[in-house]
Amino acid sequence: MAKYGEGDKRWIVEERADGTNVHNWHWAETDCLEWSRKFFTNLLSNLTILDADLFIKIKKVDKLDGEAYVNIRKGKIIPGYEISLTLSWEGEAKDSDGKSKLNGTVEIPYISDENADEDPDLKVIVKDQGPIGKRLKEAMISKGKPLILEKVKAWVQSMAKGGPVKDDLEKKKVAPPQSHAKKESAVEGCKTISLTERFNCRAKDLYEILLDENRWKGFTQSNARISKNVGGEFSIFDGSVTGSNVELQEAKLIVQKWRFGSWPDGMQSLVTLVFEEPEPGVTIIKLTHTDVPLEDRYGNATVVENTERGWRDLIFQRIKGVFGFGI
Repeated sequence: MAKYGEGDKRWIVEERADGTNVHNWHWAETDCLEWSRKFFTNLLSNLTILDADLFIKIKKVDKLDGEAYVNIRKGKIIPGYEISLTLSWEGEAKDSDGKSKLNGTVEIPYISDENADEDPDLKVIVKDQGPIGKRLKEAMISKGKPLILEKVKAWVQSMAKGGPVKDDLEKKKVAPPQSHAKKESAVEGCKTISLTERFNCRAKDLYEILLDENRWKGFTQSNARISKNVGGEFSIFDGSVTGSNVELQEAKLIVQKWRFGSWPDGMQSLVTLVFEEPEPGVTIIKLTHTDVPLEDRYGNATVVENTERGWRDLIFQRIKGVFGFGI
């Protein structure tokens, strides 16, 4: 047994002069209240509940009070929160005099980590207590309440994963999946295209769309043949683009060799698509397309420009338009 004060240094986390919290061993607390306000604002503002005989829409987050924080101790996430949430909503219905438009609020007075597995109490208030107000209130309770509680549950789950510090924790655990792009040497007379796009969907849904030949046919209105296996080949845009899968990680990474038929013989590029899901229902896709030639086989110097426009307009924007993933 080691003498007192002479323990094995591999097991001791000392105070560092640079203030670094090694492996999150010491207690570290992050205030999450402002992050939570933005989280709920993104999920609930201008959210349509009904759009038929009755129209109901949540307008905005009026108030979020209380406290919300995440503690990290020995790499373990310990969320703590006790908040109240108030939303404003508007509704519209027809009566004998035409259309009536009313306003109301939704109050959730207590959301706490002590009751994380339970739905919090939710109170719907409408300013007009007449027949129209009663109809709108009942519709808001039956249709709006489950949807709002679903968004609250998404916030609770996000807090359990670390809230605003989740991304930092993941970066420490997993090295960025850029290995293949780094291994490819830069080719003279070529350029790299880098794009970042935001989608209103889960990462797994976007990943599946990009590897589904029937969905490709749908949003591009062209023939496609796509393998979902590493090493498998693909042909898209009626055969104008061909290539093969280099690396696939479901909902995280797609790496492919790409070649356009109009490129000079022997020219091959590499496409890397990294998927990030900062919050449920929101996906960030980061594209790196390396070794794109400056000219095609006919001497046209618009290859890079056309390729970048193709990714943005013919792929990303078409996906958002066809599948409703736009933000």
